[in-house]
Amino acid sequence: MKVAVVGKGGREHAIAWKLKNDGCDVFAIPGNPGIAQVAECIDIPMKAVAEWCRDRAIELLVIGPEAPLCEGLADEVRGQGIPVFGPGQDGAQLEGSKSFSKIFFQEIGLATAPFFVCHSSAEVAEALKELGDEVVVKADGLAAGKGVVVCSNHEQATEAAAAMFGGEYGPAGKIVVVEKRIRGREVSVLAITDGKSVSLLPSAEDHKAIFDGDEGPNTGGMGTVSPGWVQADFEQRVRRDFFEPTIAGLNARGIDYRGVLYAGFMIDADGKPWILEYNCRFGDPETQVILPRLTGHLGELLLAAAKGQLLDDTIAVSPRASVCVVLASGGYPESSTHDVLIEGVSEAEAEGAVIFHAGTKLEDGLRTAGGRVLGVMAMGDTVFDARTMAYESAAKISFEGKQLRTDIGARGANL
Repeated sequence: MKVAVVGKGGREHAIAWKLKNDGCDVFAIPGNPGIAQVAECIDIPMKAVAEWCRDRAIELLVIGPEAPLCEGLADEVRGQGIPVFGPGQDGAQLEGSKSFSKIFFQEIGLATAPFFVCHSSAEVAEALKELGDEVVVKADGLAAGKGVVVCSNHEQATEAAAAMFGGEYGPAGKIVVVEKRIRGREVSVLAITDGKSVSLLPSAEDHKAIFDGDEGPNTGGMGTVSPGWVQADFEQRVRRDFFEPTIAGLNARGIDYRGVLYAGFMIDADGKPWILEYNCRFGDPETQVILPRLTGHLGELLLAAAKGQLLDDTIAVSPRASVCVVLASGGYPESSTHDVLIEGVSEAEAEGAVIFHAGTKLEDGLRTAGGRVLGVMAMGDTVFDARTMAYESAAKISFEGKQLRTDIGARGANL
């Protein structure tokens, strides 16, 4: 099967790696140095992707990042008669607009935090009167995973909203969603859907804060572990209470959604799940621990979803655990260093880990390209085994300013 993957990060490296291992002929647009080890990288503009896929007789296009989905790339390529794994522009609003998704959740009856959609600082002040000062302030549009501020007091919330209205996240902050903060544990569950049914991927837990113990500002994710720490019936509960109503709600609005529904849940002290958000694509770095656990053929699964032909609601998953530790640039997430030489990747791979490239480039050797640089993924019979190998491998890699958390997977290391 000839499969093209759009994107250049760690998520896309994991997708391309799995597809290659399953025997697919893989192309990446544009790819990165790590992806180039498993795929042919093609550097073309997004506006040329549909024609290129047609000319190269691509059998399946997998769109990794959210931005091209929100800009309608899936619609363009489907217009060429090519199966696409990824929703059209209408379905991608679930991620592209926080206000759209929260209103949608409310309309179809999903358990979600009380919220207000605000267009000014005055409206934020009114929202805080209703919700209290412990809130989450979110930029409405796409902000590369950074437009969310968890606030503990009135001043933090007011400042966060003012920064968004003031352009800190560009046009994404023209509208701000303020929602009541729900305390608990955050768990990600990803579902594959063909627009009619859903197949759940194994759960994962992301560590978003930059420092150990979930301290410091949120990042795009500093590491993940799969399985997540959930009760045995959790996945069936969220299928019944969230994913299936979501598909029904989308269909009722004339939205044929084929791709990933990536749900972020907060599990409160009573064990009740609340939906925080949907993303319209594979998670990063959740994908780096989920896909290695799949024992079936990824390309066939995604193609079936793209064609509206999912035949089974179960996905074969290895009982082994996986842990991914992210190595980030110095200064991340507020800023990050670039062009720093990276050493020790081959030595880390020799330890048994898989190294997924997220922010690298080839320029007189392998160098950092800013942000999250590498994901060090390892598998084991238990989470403890997996995280031990991941950290031993991560220690082999060096670059100036390297940041990593030391507690990825520690909460369930006895699993």
